[in-house]
Amino acid sequence: MNVRNCRSCGNIFNYVVGQVICPACREKMEQKFQEVKEYIRSHKGVGINEVAEACDVDVAQIRQWLKDDRLEVTEDSAIYLTCEACGFPIRSGRFCEKCAGNMSRGFQELLKENKAAQTKPAKDDGQGPKMRFLK
Repeated sequence: MNVRNCRSCGNIFNYVVGQVICPACREKMEQKFQEVKEYIRSHKGVGINEVAEACDVDVAQIRQWLKDDRLEVTEDSAIYLTCEACGFPIRSGRFCEKCAGNMSRGFQELLKENKAAQTKPAKDDGQGPKMRFLK
């Protein structure tokens, strides 16, 4: 059992995976997310600071939701994100499509190389195992 303190409220909880926040705080955060999403829908073209102030949410949390692909910036928005690899403007997430594709191909190649190295037979010197004797 992995017990941790919640980063938000400090209560002890059984940590499984993801953010280190307790289930109660996670539920509150999800409610805030739904509130932010609804505010953005009803107020087209609002900025991050206005949303943060109106919904009482930290600007960093809104940016995190954008990076997590939970929110998306509209094409005509003054807000923009940049790809962490090349700096290209993106609407959500951390990487542009080109960089994400390059990383995916790179990971696939590494997996193929690793699989090939594992299936390659060990070098055989032709003499087989040898017995050693102690005197």
